[in-house]
Amino acid sequence: MRDISRSLTPGHPNWPGDDPFVVEPRLRIERGDTVNTGLLSTSTHTGTHVDAPWHYDDEGARLHDVPLEVYVGRCLVVDATGYSPVPESVLDGIHDLPERVLLHTGQPAAWVTFPEDFAALSPDLVRALAARGVKLVGTDAPSVDPLTSKTLDAHRACRDTGLLILEGLNLDGVPPGEYELTCLPLPLHGVDGAPARAILRDLPEPV
Repeated sequence: MRDISRSLTPGHPNWPGDDPFVVEPRLRIERGDTVNTGLLSTSTHTGTHVDAPWHYDDEGARLHDVPLEVYVGRCLVVDATGYSPVPESVLDGIHDLPERVLLHTGQPAAWVTFPEDFAALSPDLVRALAARGVKLVGTDAPSVDPLTSKTLDAHRACRDTGLLILEGLNLDGVPPGEYELTCLPLPLHGVDGAPARAILRDLPEPV
C-alpha cells in the first residue's frame, strides 16, 4: 500500500493568498483537561485535495453531490515528467485507459515552499482523457492550471467535459502502471473542494 497524500504539517505551503494550514491547541491534559483537542483551520484546497466542479463553475456540482465512486477504483499512473504543460502526446502508446489517470509531473514528496513553477495540464490532454472514458484526472502539481493563469483553461476543459480533478498528490517514487486508487475527501457539505487521503494498492495478480 502506498500513501500518496501530502503530509499536513505546521507551515505547510498553500496557494499564495490562500488560508494557511493551522492546528491551534485547545484542551490539554497537562493543563488539567480530560483530553487533548485542537482547532483545525485551513483552505479547502490544502495539500492533496479534490476540486468539486463548483470550484471553477458557479453552476457546477458541490462536493456532496459528487459520487464517491469516482474516487475509488482502478487507476493508471503515467510518467509525465519533462513536460510543461503536459501534452496530449503523453498518452501515446497507451491503449486502454481506466476511469482514473494520475499524472506524475515530477513534484517532490514534500513542499518546503510553494512550487510556483510546475507542470500544468494542456486543455487538449484534458479533452483527450475525457474522450477516452476517463472520469478523474489527478496530478502531483498543486493545480491543473499554471499559477498565474487568469483563464483557467484546463479547469474550463474539465468543466466542459465533466472530468473531475484531484490535485497535490505525492507520486514521488511511484512506478508508472496500474493500481487501485482509494481517495477519500473529507465529507464536507456544500463546498468547492476538500483535503483528501489517497492511497494506492497493487492490483491482485491474475489467477
